[in-house]
Amino acid sequence: MIELDDELETHQLTSTTIAEATRYLRQAVTAGEHWYIALLGAIGLWTEAEEIRHGRSYCYLIDGEAFDWLLLAERLCEEVDGLVPDEEKTAFLFRGKSPLPLSPGRFKELIGSIKYHQYLNFFYGITVEEALILAVEDEVRKERWTSGYSNEHDTVNEVFKRIYGAPKTTLLERFRKERSYPQTRSIGLAELKEFTYWLFKYRLKQCDKAKVASDTKKALRCLREQWSTFALPPWVLSP
Repeated sequence: MIELDDELETHQLTSTTIAEATRYLRQAVTAGEHWYIALLGAIGLWTEAEEIRHGRSYCYLIDGEAFDWLLLAERLCEEVDGLVPDEEKTAFLFRGKSPLPLSPGRFKELIGSIKYHQYLNFFYGITVEEALILAVEDEVRKERWTSGYSNEHDTVNEVFKRIYGAPKTTLLERFRKERSYPQTRSIGLAELKEFTYWLFKYRLKQCDKAKVASDTKKALRCLREQWSTFALPPWVLSP
């Protein structure tokens, strides 16, 4: 009975904190606050690391460290559907284009210092890591094209060997074994983000500092060239 009471209390607390954040967002937008400022304020109030809503699972805090703020923003935008300009919302959610210019200090103030640091964990651990993989993949393809080698079947494993010292298949198997995940042939988006963050931490542990710094700079250069494609403000890319 005590365990059931604890579960009920936790569920009620979770529902209360979610309701507080969504209520704040709707009231702020309705009262005339710019939707982006109201959205960031609601993100600051949000406390749940994950959620199941309408049969969909949302994981906002990856590995307890990396805050997927854009996923939460997408979820919260559903609460003010019809109150936010469609063009601005689409540009923000799908192209990472902020509808308002904000300083890093203001951004941090609105979402809170803890979430801000978790947001940076997501940026460097997932966004930058994805960019590094893409940058090295581009290098491999260009090298093979120049040499006349057009076989694509092992490109991904070659990319992972250059970055992490092992093929993707080996690393994915190791990751899943550590997490007790099934060794399936496919991978969902949520697991892919978690795997990417695991790769980031694996790279920090396994590679020497000079290579880590060099690879990170390479990834940031890639992002600078196409920063509007990603869900991040341009000041994050500053040296």
